[in-house]
Amino acid sequence: MSPPSLDTLARAAGLQPDWVDVASRPRTVAPDTLRAALEAMGYPCATPAQREDSQHRLAALAQAPVLVTALAGMPIQVGATAGTRYRLVDAEGHAQEGRLDAQGQTAQVRLPGYYRLEIGGDEANALQVAVAPARCWSVADACKVSHPRACGVGLQVYSASSVWDASIGDAQGAADWAAAVAAAGGDALALSPVHAARPVGRYYSPYSPSDRRFFDPLHAAPAMVLGQDAAAAALRQAGLETRFAELHAGPWVDWEAGAQAKWAWLRALHAGFGPDAAQWRDLQAFIEDGGPALAQHAGFAAREAGDADPGLQLFAQWLAARSWTGVQQAARSAGMRIGLISDLAVGFDPHGAEAAAWPEAVLPGLVLGAPPDAFNADGQAWGIGSYSPTGLRASGFAPFIALLRAVMRGRGGVRIDHILGLLRLWVLPEGGSAGDGVYLGYPFQDMLRLLALESWRHRCIVIGEDLGVVPDGLREELAKRGVLGIDVLMFTRDRDGAFLPPSRWRNSAVATTTTHDLPTLAGWRIGRDLDWRQRLGAGGQVDRVAEGAQREAEVAALSTQVQADGGDGTDLGGWRAFVAHAPAPLALLPAEDALGLEEQPNLPGIVEGHPNWRRRLPEPLPATALKTALENFAAARDAAP
Repeated sequence: MSPPSLDTLARAAGLQPDWVDVASRPRTVAPDTLRAALEAMGYPCATPAQREDSQHRLAALAQAPVLVTALAGMPIQVGATAGTRYRLVDAEGHAQEGRLDAQGQTAQVRLPGYYRLEIGGDEANALQVAVAPARCWSVADACKVSHPRACGVGLQVYSASSVWDASIGDAQGAADWAAAVAAAGGDALALSPVHAARPVGRYYSPYSPSDRRFFDPLHAAPAMVLGQDAAAAALRQAGLETRFAELHAGPWVDWEAGAQAKWAWLRALHAGFGPDAAQWRDLQAFIEDGGPALAQHAGFAAREAGDADPGLQLFAQWLAARSWTGVQQAARSAGMRIGLISDLAVGFDPHGAEAAAWPEAVLPGLVLGAPPDAFNADGQAWGIGSYSPTGLRASGFAPFIALLRAVMRGRGGVRIDHILGLLRLWVLPEGGSAGDGVYLGYPFQDMLRLLALESWRHRCIVIGEDLGVVPDGLREELAKRGVLGIDVLMFTRDRDGAFLPPSRWRNSAVATTTTHDLPTLAGWRIGRDLDWRQRLGAGGQVDRVAEGAQREAEVAALSTQVQADGGDGTDLGGWRAFVAHAPAPLALLPAEDALGLEEQPNLPGIVEGHPNWRRRLPEPLPATALKTALENFAAARDAAP
């Protein structure tokens, strides 16, 4: 057999040499991009001999998987000889025995869970099996009603102030918001990512984490765990009271200065920790439960910080984990039926702790992005890494399973950024142009089944951010498996661009007014995003007059549709109620829209000139106005036509 061509090898590895862009034009990936991607995945392709060897290794991986997935109530497809004896053992050691049928399948497996499958008595080479439920845990399951109309708020954690937040937010600020949302009848508080970050410098994004399996200690609220007296004493002993007050009073989030101050406080807390026996035992139990993964992360973080103190990192992780557990417990006790919804970033820093933890499964030299589309004419290069689909298969999906467990533990839900990544990701050479990328396919059904299984095990709803270029049929498949999409007001239109009435929004998606990457309602109404684009030259040349006129026409069209729905089309409250009327099982109101703010948290594609991830919510909060907005939003959910 002759060696495979470059295109043939690329397709076998999951790469897509041919693709269709947002304008429905067929495109072909450059050979150099295919070679770079294959090399990063560990499949050399420069010579015919290399391509042949890589093809053999890909075929061997496909024929001998480490883990297979199946659906509850269905047989497990093994592919071995019919009549071969098998033994299926669950996590408790209970065994089911039989013989493979004519299609090489086991009998039906009734219960979801993880199993060990021994074929022909070969215990040493048993196959791991993940049997998934038909769908993810749902809002209906969480609310214990058949047709839920739950609501909640979306919060940028860093933007919510608390007295000891050093300007960068913490769990206490989120707890205060959770209390306000619960008091207004809300069921959920959706958070921005709180993943562990690399040492914070001038530029920061919560979507470029070092390690998504662990928390950012900077968002811990020590007083929630250790008590007010201990937290205040450490702050005083470290001489940080004045510095914290200065940072807290500042108009912007100061990531670099805030991080320095908070780490100084954490060191002081760690140095003075120990007298409370119960807290000490809890810390030791936390470290033991975290196992080698936590120890490795702490060691990496200590080296990055330059302090050679893994003990401090373990202590800081414990504080963060217990802080967020406390917020969730308080939210549920206050009446929230879902509570906190975590945000899972699509990737990680390619030189961070998560990449170091799974060196055989990552994509060295490749970063993620997005091809050119209607919103970003040049495409996007995100500068973050991810896992290789072949690396995931070879590891039995261990990195993915560990990640899901980490972000679902102690949460009522998870929002998965760029859910399209379960099917395919746009990858490009690190430092290259976004337009020079290639789609890399992933084992979609396997990952979707694992997602559903972990969702049920953790009683955690799943929201998949499905904006942008979405392949045909993907939204329908996700909906069938219980993954909620996201319907955003300004994008929920018909093919002619007309705003859809709420009755035509999806009942398989979360309804929301906007996202962190889009204008707020107040900002969109006055064209604030157009002003920023004109000022910074982002997204191509801006004809402010023409685009302003178009925006005015869109605002008028939305106002007309809101009035047709029975609301006040000239008032932001009417717009919020319009979204609340959607048949979605859950509607989320971003904090910025609850407060009627004009500025958005992030302007994609901009590094200089716009305060991305640095805006703080007003302090003190306008409590009466906020309470009214939240209560009206909840009431509109209940009163939907």
